[in-house]
Amino acid sequence: MKKLKFISLLSLAVALILISCGGNGGKVKSGGGSKNKLGMNGWKTNDPKGWFFTGKQQKPKGWPNMVYVEGGTFTMGLVKDDVMHDWNNTPRRMQVSSFFIGEAEITNADYRSYVTWLKFVFPPSDPSYKNIYNGALPDTLVWNNKLSRNDYAETYFRSPEYDYYPVVGVSWQQASRYCDWLTDRANESELMKQGVINKDYYANDTNNQGANAFNLDKYKANDPELESYVNKQRLQQKSGIRTSNARIQAANRNATAGLVTKFRLPTEVEWEYAALGVQKNRNYNAILGKDPEIEKLRGKKGSQKGMYLENFKQGRGDYSGVGGWNNDGSPTTADVRKYPSNDLGIYGMYGNVAEWTADVYRPLIDDEASDFNYYRGNMPQQTARNADGTYKKVDAKDMKFDRLADGREVYKRLPGSYDRNTVADQRNYRDGDFMSSLEAGYGKEADSAATDYSIYNSPKSQFIVDEKGRVILQKDNKNRTTRVSNTVRVVKGGSWLDTSYWLDPGQRRYRDESKSFGWVGFRVAQDAKDGGTKRTKR
Repeated sequence: MKKLKFISLLSLAVALILISCGGNGGKVKSGGGSKNKLGMNGWKTNDPKGWFFTGKQQKPKGWPNMVYVEGGTFTMGLVKDDVMHDWNNTPRRMQVSSFFIGEAEITNADYRSYVTWLKFVFPPSDPSYKNIYNGALPDTLVWNNKLSRNDYAETYFRSPEYDYYPVVGVSWQQASRYCDWLTDRANESELMKQGVINKDYYANDTNNQGANAFNLDKYKANDPELESYVNKQRLQQKSGIRTSNARIQAANRNATAGLVTKFRLPTEVEWEYAALGVQKNRNYNAILGKDPEIEKLRGKKGSQKGMYLENFKQGRGDYSGVGGWNNDGSPTTADVRKYPSNDLGIYGMYGNVAEWTADVYRPLIDDEASDFNYYRGNMPQQTARNADGTYKKVDAKDMKFDRLADGREVYKRLPGSYDRNTVADQRNYRDGDFMSSLEAGYGKEADSAATDYSIYNSPKSQFIVDEKGRVILQKDNKNRTTRVSNTVRVVKGGSWLDTSYWLDPGQRRYRDESKSFGWVGFRVAQDAKDGGTKRTKR
């Protein structure tokens, strides 16, 4: 009897608690996402009689050849002895947001489509565009060796037999420009599929030549230049706006609905996280291990038993194995999908070519300042405006260029795109004050007027252009203590030229962003929505 009374009292208490949980009739809602279309202003979104339209919500989908990597926490850096004694990759805990990463490195065919488009839209025969195409070409001379016969300089980039080999001879600066171009072309292609851009767009030279070419800046800003080739009726349908009021259509069109997410280089922490593929190597929330032991790179059965399944240098004078019994079978680079992918379906993370990442290199990763989506290299920018408030476009006559190490110029932004102003340079954050510079110490005080300290005393690139337009590289004869500067970028992964030591994803190297190499390529990445997938099964 006492037990029954206790249960009755307990049931009553639970009922009272539920009733007191707010004005929802005692119902407790579980988290399931925002589905209420009635806004805080009292109006329904996309109401034909209203004034606020956002367009249709569309599920984000992965672009072809991109792999979704679910974010999470992991241990970044090495977990074994630092043989090189660089002390630049000690273990640290990091959190990464979800992202997409290229299934493989950018190939010669991919990059050739880029330079071909530049040549078509900005013909080098036009004096205004003479440096655009030439500055984007890979440096094929990276294959030259003073004591080696090698014909790759003439065939590797152009010959169809190497179409699906990773592009090399591309500097970090050139790789970044490719990402910008890819963003525009992917969105152009997507809008063609949706019927917003006419499919015969490239058949009419007046639409796509020079500064008239499509770019995402103009589309997002509803630029008047789009009038000639954008299907307004289809654009209205895609945007989900159901009103005959032309003023409202123009003011409320959601120009970003259904667009392809921006392409970029992966950050160092993203690259390492994707290479490890820890999502598949765990027991519930415990990571089982992260060492890519060399024995794990060997085939286990069949004709591949005992063979290396990655492309790297096995030892002095041994790049592929014995004739008739080739171990990895590739003396130099190989097809980007020749060897098995990792557990996430990503190819080439342990060999073939090393890869550029977005980060500026520093010997220490400042996880005290940030342990979430770590990235050094932020330089926030804003769109430049004219005196009348309109957006300022890049003109062919006043284009800005970066200088490559071989003397060529590579464009910063193409004609017709919107100009950008750098708001802040954060590459030296927590690493550029007086106390971390070479001028500090011995009781010296900071100069209040000085803004640029010799943080690492790195070499300075000095270019002189003579009266005939020839570029002359001046040597820096000053004694220097290091090559670390704001223009060196992190390189991750091993290559055909490296021994197995560099295959560990925790290893770090750095190279100048203006230089290119025969063993360094790149792949692209995109942001992704976190929590976009169901919890992975055990």
